[in-house]
Amino acid sequence: MTINLEVGRPAAPAISDDYRSFAGWLALAGLFGIAIGLRHVFGTNTDVSWLLTAGERVLDGARLYVDVLETNPPMSVLAYLPAITLSRLTGMMAEVVVDALVFLGIFASLACCAFLLRRNADFTEARGWPLTLLAFAVLAILPTQVFGQREHIALIALLPFLAALIDRIAGGQPPRWFAIVAGLGAAVTLAFKPHFALTVYVPLFVLASVTRSSWRVLWLLEHLVAAAGGIVYVAVTAIMWPQFFTEVLPLLRDIYVPVKLPMTALLEAPATALWAVALLAIFALHRKQRLSPALILLMATSASFAAAFVLQGKGWPYQSYPAIALALFALGFTLTRDNGASRGWLLGAGVLLLALFIRSMLWFYLAFDARPLQERVAQLGQKHPAILAITAEPAIGHPLTRMVGGSWASRQQGLWIDTYYTFMLRTGMLDNVRAAAAEAHAERERKRLIEDILRLPPTILIVDDPTGSGGDWLKAHPDVAGLLSDFELVDTVDKVGIFTRRASGG
Repeated sequence: MTINLEVGRPAAPAISDDYRSFAGWLALAGLFGIAIGLRHVFGTNTDVSWLLTAGERVLDGARLYVDVLETNPPMSVLAYLPAITLSRLTGMMAEVVVDALVFLGIFASLACCAFLLRRNADFTEARGWPLTLLAFAVLAILPTQVFGQREHIALIALLPFLAALIDRIAGGQPPRWFAIVAGLGAAVTLAFKPHFALTVYVPLFVLASVTRSSWRVLWLLEHLVAAAGGIVYVAVTAIMWPQFFTEVLPLLRDIYVPVKLPMTALLEAPATALWAVALLAIFALHRKQRLSPALILLMATSASFAAAFVLQGKGWPYQSYPAIALALFALGFTLTRDNGASRGWLLGAGVLLLALFIRSMLWFYLAFDARPLQERVAQLGQKHPAILAITAEPAIGHPLTRMVGGSWASRQQGLWIDTYYTFMLRTGMLDNVRAAAAEAHAERERKRLIEDILRLPPTILIVDDPTGSGGDWLKAHPDVAGLLSDFELVDTVDKVGIFTRRASGG
């Protein structure tokens, strides 16, 4: 009898483990279904839509930074070329392929992290499935309207690098192949924006501080691969797209970078509060216990993304996504491991995490809603219209143009240069020298627009008055207005005018 009982005892944990695994996979499948459903609800991000348009033109032979004007480094366009290529091979919409590839990237990134950290003490103590489900939700559900944005992809690519550093903090040695993959992912992150150098080197500094390895962390294989990738990327950019350095960087210096929100406005933005509350909650839960090195690294990386958000100074929701995502994950990581907090504190923190998650989803959903405008343009019934918008608001024309099967009749996303220039003049930001440089950029923008209208005459004209006073801009530039003199107003949606060419008399 005793022998039979002893033999039977191990079976119960095995069944329990199988049940937990089944429940975990079922929950992951449920979250994946929700994430796919949200993609149909929220639609394509404005910048993603424009970058797909830019990428299509590049694949068709247009020259980036000459025939297609984009203010970001080449990776912003290159990242979407695989989706465009697969779209052309399969006949599927490029937007759908982008979503599919991003989901694939999420699963691959999380699988790599799980593989490396499955024996890490911090993460085994954290009970894997809840943390896995939270990580997936943060990457696939939280982004809402910023899904597929550069910051979203950059965070997905960076996670294996962070996992490698966490493993090294615990005394581990990532496999060589993993270190190479992690380094390549970090190189992708670096390639999107120069600000993201913080998100690579701040975690390395944390590793050096915790392990007391000083500058030796720079010789880690994952860092060497990331640094080599960054150097090659800059060299290729200089060779293939020299206009980025000769044309775009001066434009960014003179026009784009100076226009920033005041620091007080950035600190008052919802992004700052969401990020700060999550981190303060972590400190509150650890008031009786020291933070673990892995948690410190996660929080430091989140802080580096927050610093990039502040440095950019625009306050746009998508730029705050990585900082908030990592902060929420770090809070969830705290909840799933022993931190010395009482059950009441843990329950309160869990409710707070849920509230922050939902509020963050709403923050990332904040965007100009052009769907009523899109519906009205579609009702015009034009097949493959050429669309031009006199606006600095990118959401006016994108994704509207793609959704109605049209062609964008301009080489740039919108007429933002003149808008920024006017703002700087009005606020007294420019001295005589800087004003001359800014005016020259605005003049080049106007001349490029004239060239674009002559190259691809638009069949639908959209004039944005609510956000950009497009009508006043046309009155102030009669040379452009003259080229569009045969357009007549057919409808107005939320004070945005829709014009089509006047039918010729007979």
